[in-house]
Amino acid sequence: MIRVLLADDELMIRAGVKAILATDPGVEVVAEAGDGREAVELARAHRPDIALLDIRMPRMDGLAAAAEMRKAVPETAVVMLTTFGEDAYVAKALAEGAAGFLLKSGDPRELIAGVKAVAEGGAYFSPTIAKRVISRVGPERLERTERALALVSGLTDRERDVLGLLGQGLPNAEIGRRLFLVEGTVKAHVSAILVKLGAPNRVRAAIIAYEAGVVEEGE
Repeated sequence: MIRVLLADDELMIRAGVKAILATDPGVEVVAEAGDGREAVELARAHRPDIALLDIRMPRMDGLAAAAEMRKAVPETAVVMLTTFGEDAYVAKALAEGAAGFLLKSGDPRELIAGVKAVAEGGAYFSPTIAKRVISRVGPERLERTERALALVSGLTDRERDVLGLLGQGLPNAEIGRRLFLVEGTVKAHVSAILVKLGAPNRVRAAIIAYEAGVVEEGE
């Protein structure tokens, strides 16, 4: 059972997200919060597997709450709930260790898929967010691509294989199945990849994989 903490200051949004999650018998909302401070307190009390946090909340926003949770309950993975046009917050959320980003207005199936992927140790971007953030054009993207290529050049062939699948948001078990590796070996490769890329988490590594062309945007 995947235990979820849901935090959003809008009651209608909370009710809608909770109703969607309730359609999957493997997911349970164990606590609800109306602001970031309450979310952190409930995370300490319930130790959920996933914390679904709205980015904009009173008292403490989702970014600050994510930072607090990373210190207080590091075993809880954070997935940010965003609205269309909040791309500027994504980089900040990555820095705070967020493992996923979901659009409130997205396909309900994305919500459950994202929660499950992150619970299994993967990373998940709403496709709309991924396309807009990773596909930004201009000099900035060229510079990011060059940096990513330089970082990826230091990986072994097997590490590149693992990074390509990690970039698709796959958990370690699925990566192992596709590459015919035991999960412990995949974990070791992922740890080495994060160190070589200087990435604080799997989501940042996935972005580098996209920027370097290890994963095609369509995937």
